[in-house]
Amino acid sequence: MKTVIKNSVGAVLAAALWCFIQPAQAEPGDERIIAAREAARTGDRKGLAAYASPAGHVLDPYPEYWALSNQIARPGEADPARVRDFLRRQSGSWLAEKLRGEWLRSLGKRADWSAFAAEYPLMEQPEQDLVCYQYQARMANGDPLALAEARALWNLLIDTPEACTPVLQALVREGMVGGEDLWLRLRRLVEARRITAAKAVAGWLPADSGLVLADLDKLNNAPGTYLDKLPLNFSVTRGGRELALLALARVARDDPQAAFLRFNRLDERFSGAERSYIMGQIAWQAAQRLMPEAHAWFKAADDAPMGEDQAAWRVRAALRAGDWRGVRVAVEAMGLPQRDLPDWQYWLARALQAQGQKDAARRILERIAGNTGFYPILAGEELGQGFSLPRRARPVQAEELELVRQSPGLQRALALFRLDMRTEGSREWNWSLRNRDDRFLLAAAQFGQEQGLYDRAIYAAERTRSEHDFALRYLMPFREHVEPNARAQGLEPGWVYGLIRQESRFTPVARSSVGAQGLMQIMPTTGQWLAGKLSLKGYTPGWLQAPDTNVYLGTSYMRIILDGLDRHPLLASAAYNAGPGRAKRWKAARPLEGAVYAETIPFNETRDYVKKVLANAVIYGALLDGKAPSLKATLGTVAPGGGGADNAGPGAGLE
Repeated sequence: MKTVIKNSVGAVLAAALWCFIQPAQAEPGDERIIAAREAARTGDRKGLAAYASPAGHVLDPYPEYWALSNQIARPGEADPARVRDFLRRQSGSWLAEKLRGEWLRSLGKRADWSAFAAEYPLMEQPEQDLVCYQYQARMANGDPLALAEARALWNLLIDTPEACTPVLQALVREGMVGGEDLWLRLRRLVEARRITAAKAVAGWLPADSGLVLADLDKLNNAPGTYLDKLPLNFSVTRGGRELALLALARVARDDPQAAFLRFNRLDERFSGAERSYIMGQIAWQAAQRLMPEAHAWFKAADDAPMGEDQAAWRVRAALRAGDWRGVRVAVEAMGLPQRDLPDWQYWLARALQAQGQKDAARRILERIAGNTGFYPILAGEELGQGFSLPRRARPVQAEELELVRQSPGLQRALALFRLDMRTEGSREWNWSLRNRDDRFLLAAAQFGQEQGLYDRAIYAAERTRSEHDFALRYLMPFREHVEPNARAQGLEPGWVYGLIRQESRFTPVARSSVGAQGLMQIMPTTGQWLAGKLSLKGYTPGWLQAPDTNVYLGTSYMRIILDGLDRHPLLASAAYNAGPGRAKRWKAARPLEGAVYAETIPFNETRDYVKKVLANAVIYGALLDGKAPSLKATLGTVAPGGGGADNAGPGAGLE
């Protein structure tokens, strides 16, 4: 094997990667796996072929998978018998699922529907393109139910894989969709900025629709110019009106007020339903900018059909305006299953309370209370029930832990983590836990904790259904760094733990797609700014991946932004993710209930982040102190404000 590695094209790079593994951690054969991965990355087919033979390593399936995957990617090179043999030997594994998906894509592209139909039922979690290939296979085999089942794709599918286009075309050709369905899909695709897919739908419209395909590009690239050049008779055809509406919606994406003014000059040229549609579009964009006009504009939209995100912002605009009747109307107008989510049921209950329907409100609150999420905790508090930890599961037994240790998938996961192949390791771990009972999940969580894989331990513990161990679900590693620093900065330790859990799941080497690093996910520029602010000498980016310095910098930053934001943990949590300037700008002109502020944060990521951090803090408070703090009290009231100077430095993550 040493000779093979020396002669491999990727040998030098593989040797460099090998140096990153600590000798004490390395096991015999690790260097072969690393070399094979490098050969796969660089397309070294000869190297891959040499490494693919089993050599007694727990990761032996990986070089073989990489070799077969490389062959499948080259039309006509894969040997079906070898592929089927691998799938048989690795049956039930993550790699078998992954290779089977690649093989099915190859079969689908070649329209080999007989082979596809034989293999597809063995997929456990097919992705959308494979689902569409499956519909194609059934259509080719004369299954009369295939198109009827595929009908749901028309309304649900926004990102349209190539494999799905023939299915959508068949729905049109067979008359299962048409007329208004085509126009509504065209609108949704343009709203979602999927212009290529929108052009495909436009091409399926009747010849007399009046819609010019080239105009879709024009209105998307320069909507204002397109509107300025509208012919006087644009409204004679449905296509002319639709293009004008789409151009107005495109203007609203950049400037809702400008879109509203332009619409006012054209509104008599549209039908009532068309006016409602564009007012809904303008209101949606305005609501995401927290414009006070958004609520009135949503009212003007009346009963226009709305997608889920638009419907959610209709509720948020009513909350921001303090209109409880409007909140109720907006929630009740939502479709299922969105309307039944705890978020909107909570606000429906609050709206009913405000309208004096206390019994109806209580029934809703009782239905959603008793869980660990942001709104279930708030629902419990509305009922006078503070959060309490569930009964702790009985301890994991030695034989249960041994069963986990012997799991082939988890053994592969450990080896992958050892070789710093974290993505593959996480997938192996997660796949190995599917369909497992609570006892296996709890044992896996304990095993992950023992191995220092805190993110995987949490992943396992979160999936229990009846038996729970919140000491595993809400781990507290690095206590020697977290709690002293929290106390030194005057911060609640539960809040710090809650933030770290959301930021990194306690993974010191975590790195986000934008470059944030370490336990508290600090951007290098923020770390440098903090070092200067704290008069620290010798700062290097390496500080961010060391738990001691990362937590010191992160808790210092939490205290700095807390001091600059009314000592309000809600605002500081938002600022930690999105920057203090944004947290200030998201205030309202009047005092705002903290839960309303949280729900109306314009960034999806930050809104979700803040809810989870503060819910985490409640649970960590219960674990640390034996009594959970009140989430509603923590949220409090956000003082009026908005805009203003930002003197608290950059955000840890987004800014």
